[in-house]
Amino acid sequence: MSARFDIVETPIAGLVALRRRPIADGRGFLERLYCAQDLAPVLGERRIAQINRTLTRRAGVVRGLHFQRPPHAETKVVTCLRGAVLDVAVDLRRGSATFGVWHGRVLDETNGESLVIPEGFAHGFQTLAQDTELLYFHTAAYAPQAEGGLDACDPALGIAWPLPVAERSERDLGLPTIAGFEGIAP
Repeated sequence: MSARFDIVETPIAGLVALRRRPIADGRGFLERLYCAQDLAPVLGERRIAQINRTLTRRAGVVRGLHFQRPPHAETKVVTCLRGAVLDVAVDLRRGSATFGVWHGRVLDETNGESLVIPEGFAHGFQTLAQDTELLYFHTAAYAPQAEGGLDACDPALGIAWPLPVAERSERDLGLPTIAGFEGIAP
C-alpha cells in the first residue's frame, strides 16, 4: 500500500499537518493514524515512545501551552478522534525567525488532519465541541522535571481563540507570559 498521508506545510518552518487518505467503501473506512515508514520524512529517526488520549467535556476549554525542555523535548502528532479543536503550536526555538509566532488548525473527527508539533514548540488547544477526544503520539515519555509552559491567553502571543475561554486548569492559569522567555535551545 502506498503512503496514506499527505504532508502539508504551514507558514512556520518545521511545523506540518498531515492529511490522512482513508480507504472507504459502503461499509465505512480504514484510516491509518501512524506508519513509521510514511512518517519518516517528518519524524526522521524519532520513534513513538508514548501514546496519550484526552477527553474534554466542555466546548471553549483551553488546555496548554505546554512543552518539554531538552533532553526530554518531544515531537507530538495530535489527532482529533471525536469533536473538534483549534489546535495551536507556538514556535519557541531560540534564534528562530518565527520565534513567538503561532499557527492553529482546526482538527475534527471528519477532516482527516493531524498536526505534527516538533521539538521547540509549545502546544495547546481550545475545544470547539463538547466531549472532544484527542489522541497524541509522543516521541519522548513525559518527564515532569522537564515540563514547561506559557500562558495561552497572553496578549503578547495574540492567539485568536475562536470561542470565549470557558475554563482553564489551575496549572495553566499559573503559567508565565512570553515576556522575558529566551526560548528553547535547538
